[in-house]
Amino acid sequence: MDEAARTRRPDVTTLELVGGPEPLAVTLHEHDEAWAATFAEHRRRIQEALAGSGEDVLVEHIGSTSVPGLAAKPIVDLVVGVDDVTAEEDHVERLLAAGYVLRVREPGHRLVRTPERDVHVHVYRRDDPAVGEYLLLRDHLRADAADRALYERTKRALMERRWDDSNDYADAKGAVIAEIKERARAAATRS
Repeated sequence: MDEAARTRRPDVTTLELVGGPEPLAVTLHEHDEAWAATFAEHRRRIQEALAGSGEDVLVEHIGSTSVPGLAAKPIVDLVVGVDDVTAEEDHVERLLAAGYVLRVREPGHRLVRTPERDVHVHVYRRDDPAVGEYLLLRDHLRADAADRALYERTKRALMERRWDDSNDYADAKGAVIAEIKERARAAATRS
């Protein structure tokens, strides 16, 4: 496609939350081996949807469902790394055509999900620091039982509260996640 004719969304400067805030309507479940199969199914679906884009996209399983032994909300998260997140015709439009629905559009990030809301696909520029942060946390929680237990205790304590917006629940975990990632960076430096 002619570069000048490509649709871009560089105008995205704020958070657009399609459908507005949503209450947190799920609870934690013990780790389910089926989450890995769900990831594999959606990785294939995403790769097929984006095959015609001409990009070699990164597709990784992230979040608590990607960590064996960690209780999680039964929502499988994936991160997709693309060349240009503003070129929505190369990824968002193709993912929507594959059956996903748009939930979030914000600078540097798009989120599509299944209509059932059980799979979330986070789209970033491949070299966006957020991609590395997701993988850092995932890999550390897979390897460090103490931090995995800390994170699960934190999530369980937060789930006892009522959340009018699921994003508020996610934000409430921020301090513990930052603490765990600090240890993960220190551990990576020692390795």
